[in-house]
Amino acid sequence: MEPNTIRPDGEPQAEKESYSLRELGGDILDIVETVFVAFFMVTLVFTFLFCTANVDGDSMVPTLQDGDRLVVSRLTKSYDDGDILIIYSGTSYMFDESGTLRPNPGLDKRIVKRLIAQGGQEVNIDFKAGVVYVDGKALDEPYISGPTHRDYQSFQYPFTVPDGYVFVLGDNRGISKDSRHPDVGLVSEEEIVGKVVFRILPFSKVGRVK
Repeated sequence: MEPNTIRPDGEPQAEKESYSLRELGGDILDIVETVFVAFFMVTLVFTFLFCTANVDGDSMVPTLQDGDRLVVSRLTKSYDDGDILIIYSGTSYMFDESGTLRPNPGLDKRIVKRLIAQGGQEVNIDFKAGVVYVDGKALDEPYISGPTHRDYQSFQYPFTVPDGYVFVLGDNRGISKDSRHPDVGLVSEEEIVGKVVFRILPFSKVGRVK
């Protein structure tokens, strides 16, 4: 701070303002710009790269619980068998009597399911033994709540998943409405929202999801 000086008339001269209104206005504009850029970047990330989703129901127990809050990655359109996906179930694709894949109304909502098979892979389920096979190999599924005994009579097994579609199941096989059910059926790859990568709620279970 500059010391007081004496004017020619003998009166003390006031100290020079160390922080002008113009400087204050500039700093406020800088803060507003920073907040706006940060908000824009967060919006961009959660619009095109990531999104969040809530688990509604018990179809993915024990892996996910009703009310869990998830972070979903949209970074890739390539998925691995076993990935947990968020899907918009707008259309259910089923085979008609001639073996042609036909669209039917879906659940008209987002659902969370596990990817079991993709285009070109053969799906078979031994409902008596409760075992799922992909390309003739029994799946090792430590994540499920119980064997896959429930058959909704939607498909004749085994069958090959057409290109551009996926076959999904919930981990709670006794109650899950998934690709076994006519309301879900085969899912178009275009209706996959993304891959679940992280759980942010509840706080006691924050972490990666597998």
